[in-house]
Amino acid sequence: MVRTSRELCEEFRVPSLSYTDTCETAFSHGPKRVRQYSRHVRYFADFAMAGVCIGGTSVYVSFVSSSLKDIFDSFFPDYKLGYTAYCALILLPLILITQFRYLKFLVPFSIAANMCLVVTFLITFYYIFTHIPAKFESSLSVSAQEWPLFVSTVLFAMEGINVVMPVENEMAKPQHFLGCPGVLNATMILVTLLYTAIGATGYLAYGDQVLGSVTLNLPQHEIFALIAKCLVAVAVFFTYCLQMYAPMDIIWTRMRSRVEEKYHNVAQIVLRIGIVVVTVILAIAVPDLELLIGVVGAIFFSTLGLLIPIVVETVHKWDRGLGPCKYVLWKNVLLLLFYIVVLCSGCYASISAIVAKYSTHL
Repeated sequence: MVRTSRELCEEFRVPSLSYTDTCETAFSHGPKRVRQYSRHVRYFADFAMAGVCIGGTSVYVSFVSSSLKDIFDSFFPDYKLGYTAYCALILLPLILITQFRYLKFLVPFSIAANMCLVVTFLITFYYIFTHIPAKFESSLSVSAQEWPLFVSTVLFAMEGINVVMPVENEMAKPQHFLGCPGVLNATMILVTLLYTAIGATGYLAYGDQVLGSVTLNLPQHEIFALIAKCLVAVAVFFTYCLQMYAPMDIIWTRMRSRVEEKYHNVAQIVLRIGIVVVTVILAIAVPDLELLIGVVGAIFFSTLGLLIPIVVETVHKWDRGLGPCKYVLWKNVLLLLFYIVVLCSGCYASISAIVAKYSTHL
């Protein structure tokens, strides 16, 4: 996607193109048969981008609510509230924090979130390494039926396609973004190592009892564990408003021309409240963190990170050359097949697990 955007920028002499701009430009200057669909492709990309952010933030709501429940259950064991109650309690704070409309006002929240996460990582690693048993008794492999859920979870956790283009466009030297070593490769290697370390050691420590976030496995009555849970809940809470910036901007851009200017302020407030309510409802509907992550990853992250870049590059290269032996086409066909497998199997595995888990409570 980044390569396609750069080639389009050079061809049409524009400084930068956003994710959706790249989609529309590739189609509007691609083969004649697809040019008429350029606006529709842009709308689809906007929808996928909004879906990624809204789906992702519903996971944040689920995580914060679960963490708060653990914290307050520890301090007030005689007054335990349900998970749904905590989702409702954080609704008003989320509505208030999402009323910030400019990215520059969200920078302090990002700094605070990163500081909280660093401390949380250190505490979490301490508890993980002190809880690794001398003899590991859990299974080291799972059945193939569970692989799609794993792939969907990885896509959710590691894919940052909604911020890749903005970062590349804002760099002083964007030529350093790709390549080896480049900013993207260096970042992904670091993220991969970090997730592998947390995942592997967390599973060694807690085995089959490990939860959707390993911080939820930390002891419930120890002060450092409670500090870690508080900090990570605060970090994810602040990250919520950052992740909401993109879908709010996308949806409002589509709406503003249909609303009288004097009602713009009220309309934005209502829009932001409505989207926050939707994310909270999604979190309540699927309270199981890992299953919600699987659904969002399979549907939205795979579409935004696989399907759209595949199609856009193919359209862009179609009349400009697909490389020796049309390797671009064959590569994208294989990636498209992978996307279909991830989408179908991931959705089936996640939804089946949700139905199986919650049908037992009916």
